[in-house]
Amino acid sequence: MTQSPRRVGIAIVGLGGAVATTAIAGLELLRLGAVAADGLPLAGLKIGDVPVEEATGLVAYDDLVVGGWDLDGSDLYKAAEQHGVLDDRQLRQAQPLLSEITPWPAAGDADFCRNVTGGNVVLAEGRRAQADAVRADLRRFREERQLDGLVLMNLASTERWPDPAAPALQTPEAFEAGLDADDGAITPAMVYAYAAICEDVGYANFTPSLSADVPALVQLAEQRNVPIAGKDGKTGQTMMKTVLAPAFRSRALTVEGWYSTNILGNRDGLALDDPSSLESKLQTKGKVLDSILGYPVEDHVVRIDYYRPRGDQKEAWDAIDLIGFLGQRMQIKVDFQCRDSILAAPLAVEIVRLLDLAQQRGEGGIQRHLGWFFKAPITADGSTPEHALHRQESVLMEWLSSGAPQTGSDVVTGSR
Repeated sequence: MTQSPRRVGIAIVGLGGAVATTAIAGLELLRLGAVAADGLPLAGLKIGDVPVEEATGLVAYDDLVVGGWDLDGSDLYKAAEQHGVLDDRQLRQAQPLLSEITPWPAAGDADFCRNVTGGNVVLAEGRRAQADAVRADLRRFREERQLDGLVLMNLASTERWPDPAAPALQTPEAFEAGLDADDGAITPAMVYAYAAICEDVGYANFTPSLSADVPALVQLAEQRNVPIAGKDGKTGQTMMKTVLAPAFRSRALTVEGWYSTNILGNRDGLALDDPSSLESKLQTKGKVLDSILGYPVEDHVVRIDYYRPRGDQKEAWDAIDLIGFLGQRMQIKVDFQCRDSILAAPLAVEIVRLLDLAQQRGEGGIQRHLGWFFKAPITADGSTPEHALHRQESVLMEWLSSGAPQTGSDVVTGSR
């Protein structure tokens, strides 16, 4: 008797955003056979001669079910049309599904994200009531869609950071009291993370916002054995840094300075036009380089500018100054003209599949092997995480292989 495939839900914060609508449309176009699996890092992987899904239990793309929250209540077809990531043909093909999906009312707070607002707000006063509403949404989603697994993915706009040392963020007990007291240190992102952990739902933070990485929620995830991962998806410029910096170190080329600038005009760019949200982003982008090189780069400059005409067509430009043998100076220029959501959406999908697999394996708490996907991977003790992309990839592939039955070869292969 053939076993029915597992149905896994993705509950997305920021469902109407460019990354989320691109991911959802992409999954539908894959299901229709309208596109190939380009850009999906785990597509076509094999362990030995066995497809990774069959070898490990990784959920298939066709068996993912999507829902979620957004401050804008427009259906996803209207949202995707506005973002302008999909071409006209792709938009038409995905329209039947996108038109059917509307976001649930969101737990937002303009104090934490001033430039992104909307009227589709959950009718709940205070953080405890918001958390209860999100938990109810997760239970309803699981029951109505008859899900075998569920992961909450934060794709919302960047929030300003509160004080990470705030007492309410240090222990689960203090966090519970903070919810009851409507403590100002508890952000909307933390409300979603808390709700997910309490409902035994895996949680991933693709944004630079503080959420499940605060001590209180890390401890809660460990206590409940719920997998968590984040933060800030590593997609464009930072991904390139984590490829180039190890090469410079291996050749003993000293990085004297590294100037990075970004321009983008999508909703994420609009959020980052607020200085407090921008500071949260720079916290995650700026720490990668010194860790890889093993010394501080004093002239490491990172800029992000909102430039509306570009929309989702982001441009990341780097000027790198190197010192080589005999003190001779050299320069490298990198101009990455990329599509922000096209890079981010497939990574978000793969993170969901891997978190669900971790939950199947009974592996809760911080998922260190998912550091490959993030600019600022969570560490339990606050230690510096590994940032070099090739090393992070090795850790992930070893983890994937470790749960597979022996097939005569545990080598992970594919067309990545």
